Amino acid sequence: MPVSRLAGTDPEELAVPTVDVVTAPLPASGADLLALGVFAPASGERTDPVELTSAAELVAEAAGLDLAAELAAAGFDASVGASLRVPTRGALPATSLLVLGLGTSDAATTSTLRSAAAAAALAAERVESLTLALTDALDGVAAEAAAQAVAEGALLGAYRFVRYRSEEPPFTLATIGVQADAATADDARSGVSVARVTAAAQCLVRDLVNTPPQDKRPPALADRALEEVVGLPISATVLDEDALAAGGYGGIIGVGQGSEAPPRLVELRYTPEVATRHVAVVGKGITFDTGGLSLKPNDAMMTMKMDMAGAATALAVVKAAAQLELPVAVTAVLALAENMPSGTATRVSDVLTAKDGTTIEVTNTDAEGRLVLADALVHAGELEPDAIVDVATLTGAAIIALGDRIGVLMASDDDLAEALLESGTAAGEPLWRLPVATEAYGERLEGAIADVRNTAGKEAGTIFAGLFLHRFVPEDLPWAHLDIAGTAWTEEARREFGKGATGTAARTLLAWLRTQ
Repeated sequence: MPVSRLAGTDPEELAVPTVDVVTAPLPASGADLLALGVFAPASGERTDPVELTSAAELVAEAAGLDLAAELAAAGFDASVGASLRVPTRGALPATSLLVLGLGTSDAATTSTLRSAAAAAALAAERVESLTLALTDALDGVAAEAAAQAVAEGALLGAYRFVRYRSEEPPFTLATIGVQADAATADDARSGVSVARVTAAAQCLVRDLVNTPPQDKRPPALADRALEEVVGLPISATVLDEDALAAGGYGGIIGVGQGSEAPPRLVELRYTPEVATRHVAVVGKGITFDTGGLSLKPNDAMMTMKMDMAGAATALAVVKAAAQLELPVAVTAVLALAENMPSGTATRVSDVLTAKDGTTIEVTNTDAEGRLVLADALVHAGELEPDAIVDVATLTGAAIIALGDRIGVLMASDDDLAEALLESGTAAGEPLWRLPVATEAYGERLEGAIADVRNTAGKEAGTIFAGLFLHRFVPEDLPWAHLDIAGTAWTEEARREFGKGATGTAARTLLAWLRTQ
């Protein structure tokens, strides 16, 4: 959840904040830190006073504070994520107030609450208890949705990855309270209950992606996947290198053959007693990507431990679906390989044969993700799901096009695309749809000596990669592709996404599955 939970680390030894709904009257809150929201001036003029939420007004009055004046004197602009401590000077049981910026009220959403709560958790790392009075800040937002967003943000903001530290950094936050009215407390508890699972899913992805590559080579990551689903109604199958070779998984074998750590394909299937639909989530799992013989320069290799973020996402999603007891059958397919240069590595110009018999001319060994995904998509299609969604850190072109805040979506089905776009917005993980431009670029798939080739120049690189993947999806089966190459990692600390692995896409997919 909020801290590292890795093989060889006992979760019981790590400080994990608990989160629960609290209904005690706000002025009587005994938390060390009481967090309140304020809106930026609607005028946009920093000289105008901020707008206090009803909770902030109530607490300020009880404490005898002219909160708006104090914030103005401090130059607090109430932008999203901004925070400022205000001492209560003994007027309240809480030692301090933490004022959180929510931006302008007309633009605020549940994503605003999530970001503000994450900022609060970051500011509260040296206190023992934090209460967040944010759930009533937005008009027209149900208590369950507001409480879920607040709890998610707090748990994600409290995340720490500490396994490889010789000394654990100071972190004392133990209790997080989500304030709710007595009348809406049950709904708020439902939201917090969901948030515990969805935040844990994102944190699991962050843990796995942050892990150094020597500790998550394909066999080890496959074992970790099995460990994560123990005790859940999830069946598991692992194909080792012999089974992959016998089954004709030429893409995965071809990418993994340069490494002494052999590849794996992991299938994790959650099947509820009564399933409304069956969805397959396919994840790219390149545990470290050197580029193979098309070797990357050192700077480009520095973050390539994150090239298995898609597989980590698929694992986290199927685990969370089972924990939430969703009425949707979910199968996760993890294609795991390490892309290394060696005397046994696949060469440029080699021809690989995918699981469906398609021959692929390798024109760049650093375009390996689509090769393992080709086999995984065929495998998923043979399970006859109602839809397939693949998740992958696939193309550098996606980073050039959309940066590190917006993910790429390609889809063969408009309804599926719209549902994922809406879920991404709700989760605070926006997506931008690119076309499946078969007529425009389909001919570029054709290889010189094989059925297809894996690269075709620099232009429209993200679209071409998606087209390549679509080639391996059964015809007429709704399919979507999430390219998270830009969003899976950040060098800038960003509240609920932190610094390093972000865990992006897990909550988007869970939000989508909850609507199925």
